[in-house]
Amino acid sequence: MTRWQDSLNPAVEWVTTFLRRYPGLVALFGFVSGLASFLLVDRQAGLAKVIAAVMLVSWIWLVLGHSLRAWLERRFGLRLPPPVLHYATQMIHQESLFFILPFFAITTTWNSGQAVFTSLLGAAALVSIIDPLYYRQLAPRRWVYLAFHSLTLFAVLLTALPIILQLSTPQSYRWALGIALALAFPSLAALSPGGWRRWLIAPLLLITLAGVGWLARLWVPPATLWLTEVAISQQLQERTPSQRLRQLSVAQLQADGLYAYTAINAPRGLAEGIQHIWRHNGREVDRIALNIQGGRQAGYRAWTHKRNFPPEPQGNWQVQVVTEAGQLIGVLRFNVVD
Repeated sequence: MTRWQDSLNPAVEWVTTFLRRYPGLVALFGFVSGLASFLLVDRQAGLAKVIAAVMLVSWIWLVLGHSLRAWLERRFGLRLPPPVLHYATQMIHQESLFFILPFFAITTTWNSGQAVFTSLLGAAALVSIIDPLYYRQLAPRRWVYLAFHSLTLFAVLLTALPIILQLSTPQSYRWALGIALALAFPSLAALSPGGWRRWLIAPLLLITLAGVGWLARLWVPPATLWLTEVAISQQLQERTPSQRLRQLSVAQLQADGLYAYTAINAPRGLAEGIQHIWRHNGREVDRIALNIQGGRQAGYRAWTHKRNFPPEPQGNWQVQVVTEAGQLIGVLRFNVVD
């Protein structure tokens, strides 16, 4: 056992030194694995699940880090010095953030508030690979570091849970928010003032963060749902639009009504409820529920047919495609003129 320990400890130190010398390799691996999961989520669902599961397993190390380190030292005599542990945490942050970026980049509606959330993830990914920012500016500020850590875990869960467990978007959001806050609670309690006030302030903070997180869902992209094809059309032929309209007259609108056609890509086996929200000059005039089934490479084709329009329908129209939780998947736009 001693010989095995003597050979393992130098190996750990060598790997750590190598990764510190080439920090971009971890970020590159995270990005490539995320891109692979994104591309394989339909074609090779099993492999995508494995890659996503690896991301979650790495977070188990962070959650149970102290207990696991004590067990490794007691069972195998493997001692991990603090610098190694700090770098392992940074490595998991890098790998996780670059893993989720391809998903959020493609599912974000960039002319909406979702751009703020995805840009925040991109900024966090850059901070994770720049050592002076990560160790000198982020890590010493415990509240900021806790927010950074919780945001990363929240985004990873949003991405991995639908792939692994086929949870719907509302279910994934609730579970991701709940798990991230539950794991943040010990840190919230430790950062709160001492004495009896700690047990009053920490739960209040947790409840406040839960409410803010749920309200902020409108700004969070559905990480595993995206539009592959959209169209506004007056007719459908063999379940596909016969034309794609950006502008039409009142007479055309009143003749046969309009179809809002959407093809939505979703992970294999995922059943999802969505809604088409018809808006006229910013005001909601209709909301129609639909159900989709994941696993089709070209996306699940769904449409709504609207016949009833206001007496004066001229102006700007939108059809917002949203999840049951209100997260925006995409928007169709068209104009009605005299």
